[in-house]
Amino acid sequence: MLELRHQYPIAALLKLAGLARSTFYYQQKARESVDKYQQIKDLIREVFDRHKGRYGYRRITATLVQMGKQINHKTVQRLMNQLGLKSLVRPKKYRSYRGAMGVAAPNILARQFNAQQINQKWVTDVTEFNVAGEKLYLSPVLDLYNGEIVAFETSRRPIFEMVGSMLQQAMTKLGPQDKPIIHSDQGWQYQMPAFKKMLKQRQITQSMSRKGNCLDNATMESFFGTLKSEFFYLNKFSSYEELKTGLKEYIHYYNNHRIKLKLKGLSPVQYRNQSISTLAT
Repeated sequence: MLELRHQYPIAALLKLAGLARSTFYYQQKARESVDKYQQIKDLIREVFDRHKGRYGYRRITATLVQMGKQINHKTVQRLMNQLGLKSLVRPKKYRSYRGAMGVAAPNILARQFNAQQINQKWVTDVTEFNVAGEKLYLSPVLDLYNGEIVAFETSRRPIFEMVGSMLQQAMTKLGPQDKPIIHSDQGWQYQMPAFKKMLKQRQITQSMSRKGNCLDNATMESFFGTLKSEFFYLNKFSSYEELKTGLKEYIHYYNNHRIKLKLKGLSPVQYRNQSISTLAT
């Protein structure tokens, strides 16, 4: 009928088709609406699939804006509902506390999770995974400036060598003038004389959460929650080595490609590089 309306009066065509005028215009409007957003829908699905269901409507909106598409987050949310797309995160957050086993450092960080520059404030902790009847322990350190995982180490057991190796890797990222605070819980690894000696030699200030208070290290806990909900719970692993490889790939993705809304839609590495370029100019 749309093709014939330019040759014949619309009233005659509607009468011939036995179609009410209101029905015709409603269908026409609905068809135009679908066509209007078809390209956006295709892009939404592409972004959703590329990030394996980890992005919700806000991150997808930010990604579309970066692609030059000026669209409201409410529209993206509505279109995702039409497409049946919903972020697969987050089932739960990880909680851990190991108790005090020696002399604890004071809580210098005091929940001040914002940093004004790179390598000013670090947070760290250890989390565990169960796979194929084995356990894998992960020890990362995160920079509060941009949420980047500066260094990490894995092990089959929660031994001090894992934490020490992680710290050694992280310290290689420091410039001559960098003297960060490193905050952790009161885990035994962080109370080891060897750990404290490494910090002292590099003039790194140690800070610890209060006993049994996971909120004092909320940013690290949040990272573990994101890691497990976006990566571990969405996949199946047949071996320790397969999980270890997957963790390495996810952390690379997290640092380099996963955008953060509070970083103006940039990934941690993109934000860091932008900051360095700004300082250089």
